[in-house]
Amino acid sequence: MSRILVVDDESRIREVVQYALEREGHAVLLAGDGKAARDALGRGGIDLVVLDVMLPDVDGLTLCREIRSSARTPILFLSARSDEIDRVLGLELGGDDYLTKPFSPRELVARVKAVLRRIEGGAGAAADAPASSSKGSHIRHGAIRIDVERHEVRCGEELVSLTPTEFGMLAALLERPGIVLSRGQLMRRAYAYDNLVTERTIDTHVRRIRAKFRPHGLDPIATVHGVGYKAAGA
Repeated sequence: MSRILVVDDESRIREVVQYALEREGHAVLLAGDGKAARDALGRGGIDLVVLDVMLPDVDGLTLCREIRSSARTPILFLSARSDEIDRVLGLELGGDDYLTKPFSPRELVARVKAVLRRIEGGAGAAADAPASSSKGSHIRHGAIRIDVERHEVRCGEELVSLTPTEFGMLAALLERPGIVLSRGQLMRRAYAYDNLVTERTIDTHVRRIRAKFRPHGLDPIATVHGVGYKAAGA
């Protein structure tokens, strides 16, 4: 059972999401504005946040920034705005997925499951090729070490904080050095539904991963133009 915080100023939306998630066995906490969300997050123990972009006192993007400043708690955005630029911005700020309103409760549950599975399952199969660089629950690639069970990434001895989606994408690339993964393969690795995921969305996550490794003096991902991505140096 996961503890999920649902943040939305529409009581009807909160009720629908709560009912759908509780049917799946999750414990659901509700917040109607940013202040209530901050209070709930401050008490800790939240496994995932379903976060509306438009709130009465603070927008969800600002709240996402605050969460990301100190935690890797997965974030699934809800928004009435379906423009790609809004979706990309949400992911740029550290969101793990983005669902537009109106939405199917069944699809929301599936997306929540997918995000939680990325945390629990770590680096599962990413493509059809057999794994060649992973051993047990650890993946090593140059200075980078991934501990799948602990959900930790280190560059040398320093921790690199990645969101669950970023973690899954990096693990998928590094566990098969030399194998080029198309954006479609990375979509299937990171998302339960890829019909709303664009190539630009995948590029956004790759850009965020690169930015987090830049202070450590390396880029773990190589672009194969016209094809996709692979582990750098492989």
